[in-house]
Amino acid sequence: MAISEAFYERVDAGRFLATEHTRGPWDPGSQHAGPPAALLGRAVEEREGAREDMRIARITYEILRPVPIGPLEVTTSVLRAGRSTEVVEAALAPVGAAPVMLARALRIRVAAEAVPGVTPAPQLPPPGEVGETPFFPVPWETGYHSAMETRFTQGAFVSLGPGTCWMRMKVALVAGEETRPLDRVLVAADSGNGISSVMDFARYVFVNGDLTVHLHRHPVGEWACVEARTSVDAAGIGLADARLHDEKGPIGRSAQSLFVAPRG
Repeated sequence: MAISEAFYERVDAGRFLATEHTRGPWDPGSQHAGPPAALLGRAVEEREGAREDMRIARITYEILRPVPIGPLEVTTSVLRAGRSTEVVEAALAPVGAAPVMLARALRIRVAAEAVPGVTPAPQLPPPGEVGETPFFPVPWETGYHSAMETRFTQGAFVSLGPGTCWMRMKVALVAGEETRPLDRVLVAADSGNGISSVMDFARYVFVNGDLTVHLHRHPVGEWACVEARTSVDAAGIGLADARLHDEKGPIGRSAQSLFVAPRG
């Protein structure tokens, strides 16, 4: 059977089938958190009755359990609605089961030329000036690692320390549907801890149980850049903190809380 050229196939309005492209590098039956993060972000923006004059300024994900590859259901609810802001929650669950991932988004009202813009200029080499960088070795051929194009301007997946990586989706988020710049940023943002790993993958596990993305500007274009740095305390708690960019310049930040422990 041919593999879909997308992370998900839509079954109906709120149900999706995850494809092999969502597979993460650690477990053949579980997804990398990037694709489901983007799917929940899209659900927040596309929910019935969503105001067109608002956009996501902050979205926080709680990764309750590994997200399985298979049929999934997305639900949304409005927790607070106001004139200038609203808070929307989205949940992702295997069909008929409890949620495995939650997202809570703050949406803020926008208006054209409402205030003077203060926008930093691009600070990084554009992706066209650097070559493609391979992922670290993964024991299966198809997954998130093969569905993303990666180009490092600093560091590498196999190098320890801070890293800066341009990322571009090779497949759509949902089959047959337009991929949007916000999808591209949210798919990439969960890679900060891998881009800036400070410990040997073979000796230590460092898993994030959450992800928070702040966006001061709506992203544009096909490329998203994650400029990441990881810090780890000897007690086993870490933080991967990243600046996010598109080709026009900085757009926001992301952060991941890490559980760090020796393997075995």
